[in-house]
Amino acid sequence: MAVRDILLYPDQKVALRKKCEPIQGFNRSLRRLIVDLTDTLLARPEGIGLGAPQVNDHRRVVVVRLGSGGQEGGEAGPPMPIINPAILEARDERKDFDGCLSFPGLFGQTIRPHYLHVAGLDGKGRPLDRVFEGFDAVVVHHEIDHLDGLLFIDRVERPEDLYRVLVDEDGRRVRVPISA
Repeated sequence: MAVRDILLYPDQKVALRKKCEPIQGFNRSLRRLIVDLTDTLLARPEGIGLGAPQVNDHRRVVVVRLGSGGQEGGEAGPPMPIINPAILEARDERKDFDGCLSFPGLFGQTIRPHYLHVAGLDGKGRPLDRVFEGFDAVVVHHEIDHLDGLLFIDRVERPEDLYRVLVDEDGRRVRVPISA
């Protein structure tokens, strides 16, 4: 298993903001990156997506786990790599939950498309053309943002939309606004 360290904001801000280069060929180095991203994501059960820049690699590769619906305890599917993802169509933008492994413990409400048509390559180098809907579209959009040096905090409209989740005295999880 090749689990890599995830870059954290703000300490590695420059690397997280760097735009990624397109993949030019499917080779051993790319296969190793896909395995590393997959292993790293699986080692963090709270994660449902990971972009190459988060492990300080600046090639256009993401790995996503779909199907959780953004719910705590929601069962996410197996890791799915997407190489050179390109958004062909995005629509149905609305506010939804957002969080990031590079911002441990920080969450927010962002506006993202809930319909996303993406083209690229799958983990074996075959053409991929797929529509993602609902929270799956949010996840894929979030990870593609990483490839362009964008972070979820860039999509937060108001400071009140940022929060941490804490457990209260009754054992319930509660949102605590950062601005409080």
